[in-house]
Parts: sequence; C-alpha cells; structure tokens
Amino acid sequence: MIRVLIADDQEMVRMGFRMILDSHDDIEVVADVADGVSAVSKARELRPDVSLLDIRMPGLDGLEVTRQLAGPDVTDPLKVVVVTTFDLDEYVHTALRNGASGFLLKDAGPALLIEAVRAADRGDALVSPQITVRLLKHFDGAGSPKSKAAPPSEPLTAREMDVVKAAARGRTNSEIGAELFMSLSTVKTHLASVQSKIGARNRVETAAWAWRSGVVS
Repeated sequence: MIRVLIADDQEMVRMGFRMILDSHDDIEVVADVADGVSAVSKARELRPDVSLLDIRMPGLDGLEVTRQLAGPDVTDPLKVVVVTTFDLDEYVHTALRNGASGFLLKDAGPALLIEAVRAADRGDALVSPQITVRLLKHFDGAGSPKSKAAPPSEPLTAREMDVVKAAARGRTNSEIGAELFMSLSTVKTHLASVQSKIGARNRVETAAWAWRSGVVS
C-alpha cells in the first residue's frame, strides 16, 4: 500500500486528489493539509511513501517544504511530487534541486497523477510530458543552464550508457527494460551504479547530467 500525503491550500483540489487516489486499491491517503507548515510536521510525523505538494501555500511554499523533506541536507529524505498550475522553469528547477521526485501540472489528468505517485514510490521520477525534454536539456543541480557536467568518477560501461540515454529521454525503468531487454532489477542496478559514479541523487539528476555531458543531444 502506497501511503500518500496531500498538501494544497484549495480544499476542492485536496478532495479531488483524495477521491482519485483512494479509488485505487494500492494507494491510501493518510493526511491532507492546507499549508506548508502543517505539511512538514505531518510528513515528519507520518512518514508517507509519497507527499504531493502544491507550490503556492500559506506558511511555507511547496518548494521550501520540498527542501525540508527531501533536500540534499536531509538525512532520511522523503519522496515528494510537486503538483502545480504553474509551468515555470524556475519552479521546476528549484523543485528538483530541492529533491523532488517528480513535477506534475494539475491539468495532467487522473491517470498521470496515479502514475506519478507510483513512480515516486518505486524510485522513478515523473515530470509532466510537456516540460520533460525542455527541462532536462536545461536543468542542472546548480540552477544554471550553462554549466557543464562533471566527469564520472570512473567510466560508465556500455550498458550503463544505454540505460542513461533511455532515462534522459524520460523512459521509466519498465520501459528501459523492455527497450534494452533487461530485467527490472538489472535496470535499477545500472542506474544505481551510474548515480554513484556521477554523484547524482536521483534519476532526474542522472538524466540532466546526460544532457549536459552530451551523452544525448
């Protein structure tokens, strides 16, 4: 069962998300809150598998909540998906730099919401399709689109490179496995090895590294 926390200042949005999520047998909404301060405290108390955070909330905005729950300085980070009406590069960059596992637009639809929750839970990252390629081409962990990727601590193997290229094009682990004739566990092993070699925290940073380093173009 995937335990989900919803944080949004609009009650109708929280109710809508709860209805969509609770209609699936493998997902349970454990809390919904209306502000950022409550989101941080409830998430730390309940430790949900995935937290869905709006950006514009009273108290603390969703980007700061993301940083406090999933940021690079957090010892035991939680998985966060930012859900917003605002398709702004600055928001996307900041959310992912602060540790978000996904970035979803509110008009993406119920199917993509469910997919984003499941992806975050299993360690994948989902970004709304309309911003994925634009994002990955320009995003980096320092927030600057012009910086070059640091070289890996040791060379990537040919299969690791294949996996990275597929991840950079927005493929999920299952899709990568099907394309490259690998088991799911092998895909995950390759991704973990790559992340270790390039110093990435998640697959979004891995994909961004691939774009910046010229692995994909």
